[in-house]
Amino acid sequence: MNERSQDAEAHLYTANLDHTLKELQKKVREHENELQKLRSSSVELPQSPAGQAQVIKAALDEVTASEPFLPFPGSLLPALLALRKTHQTIQESNAYLESQRASHEQVARQLEADQAGLKGQNLLKEALEARIQSLRNDLDASADMTPEAGARERLQELKEKKKGYDQGTSNLMKVLLGFINDKLAPMLVAEELGGPVVGGLMDIERDDLAAGFNAQGKLKKAPDGGNNDKRQRRIDEIWGQATDGEQSGAAGPQDEVVAASAEMKRLTEELLNALSSAKGNTEASYVQLPRESASARFLVRSKVALFHHNDATKIRLVDFGRELEA
Repeated sequence: MNERSQDAEAHLYTANLDHTLKELQKKVREHENELQKLRSSSVELPQSPAGQAQVIKAALDEVTASEPFLPFPGSLLPALLALRKTHQTIQESNAYLESQRASHEQVARQLEADQAGLKGQNLLKEALEARIQSLRNDLDASADMTPEAGARERLQELKEKKKGYDQGTSNLMKVLLGFINDKLAPMLVAEELGGPVVGGLMDIERDDLAAGFNAQGKLKKAPDGGNNDKRQRRIDEIWGQATDGEQSGAAGPQDEVVAASAEMKRLTEELLNALSSAKGNTEASYVQLPRESASARFLVRSKVALFHHNDATKIRLVDFGRELEA
């Protein structure tokens, strides 16, 4: 039943479409015949503006008085015209959307930048308000004090702040040294022995590092017996012999991780001391490297240190607070 109904609808649609086409063709022929008659007639058109206006008026009166062309009740012409108009509207809308896409993306980026700027300004405003309030509190507290008492109180505050800074620095150094010993040193060893750069291989075992890496940067299989003499010679060639202080801090013979950890600690200490003693002099803050090490490359990749622009054997820490102090 459904197939018959669909066939009947399709047949009716085809018939209406054919009828509509014939109707339009008939109307076109009628207009062509009328146009041919007008062209073949010998009527001369007036050349004066008044005569041309009369001709136009007569044509308008004739068109107004004539019956408008209306398709037959079952014609598909209205639907086809509506479909064409809809398709045209969709195309124009898509073209408009495409033309506005770049502008929208630019506005979105500008909005994001403005929001970030507003957030920064709000944070700065809050910090300034807090500082102003702190200064007001200090002013109110010192209003009834003598200059000597105010100076003593200020000196005591500075001592307390220095004590807090020293304690914070000590805590940070403990965390840094623990990170070097437990996390960073094994990865530095891997890079030194031809493995991936720091961060490319996590959770490395010390026994695995003893075997080294192959040409593809993969860990070799550790031999059963192991050759401690050969391993120690490799350590001495890369990191040098351990000092008494470094050796005393290691439980047992020096291995690769202990050597890499000691090198990183030594380099970090030298860089911090050089930056502190340079007092803003960039050239004086450089440290001479005894060799090109994974430790130095890691610090540079981490954006906390820089090689000298003319000498890659020199390195210095980035002075993040220099611009603020200036």
